[in-house]
Amino acid sequence: MRTPGPGRRISPLHKAAWWLQDYAYAASWQVRGFLSRVQPGSFHQGHRNPVVIIPGVYENWQFMLPLIQAIHDAGHPVHVVTVLQRNQLEVPEAARLVAQHLEEAGLRDAALVAHSKGGLIGKYAMLSLDPEHRIQRMVAVCTPFSGSSYARYMLLPSLRIFSPRNAVTLQLAREEAINSRITSLYGPFDPHIPEGSVLPGATNIELPVAGHFRILGDPGTARIIVEQLDLPAGPAATGA
Repeated sequence: MRTPGPGRRISPLHKAAWWLQDYAYAASWQVRGFLSRVQPGSFHQGHRNPVVIIPGVYENWQFMLPLIQAIHDAGHPVHVVTVLQRNQLEVPEAARLVAQHLEEAGLRDAALVAHSKGGLIGKYAMLSLDPEHRIQRMVAVCTPFSGSSYARYMLLPSLRIFSPRNAVTLQLAREEAINSRITSLYGPFDPHIPEGSVLPGATNIELPVAGHFRILGDPGTARIIVEQLDLPAGPAATGA
């Protein structure tokens, strides 16, 4: 289904179709990720700056294989934090595991590529757990930087943490000093984040692909991510 152009109202029919496509994509990649026999170490070689992948809640690292493969094909060594498993930990605890991986792997001038909750984890690590400045930038896809009002209706604690009133979410939203080192990607409609993923002071890019999950598999998403990763380092390159 074609995406409405800028300024056009999104019809309920478009939204319903995008919901179905989004969950079909998510279900497909949950199965494919579970069945995958690809080893994390197979992506460690490359001549460009290293990239660390942070998936969203209930996602293992294989869920992001389309992006991992595209980033690796562009010449970046790609690391995954396998101890995150399906990413159900609290944001600060998960961020500590990411920071630990950066240190143990000896990564410097690294970029984070994150999906959804992964963007909150990445920002927390950049703000509070990177004293040696190992993290150069982050590209986040469909991250609820301002939370999601839908979280209040969730029964599971692992989903309720996305509430706009959550203490960590509020803390991260207040801290804008590093936003110039973040690129936030999102589509015209996200069924999980009605507030959207625009981050003040960041590079905000709206892609033509709607959805929360399906956007990960779109070649245009991978292309934009690789372009952002290859920009020169520094606030001037990543500012809004």
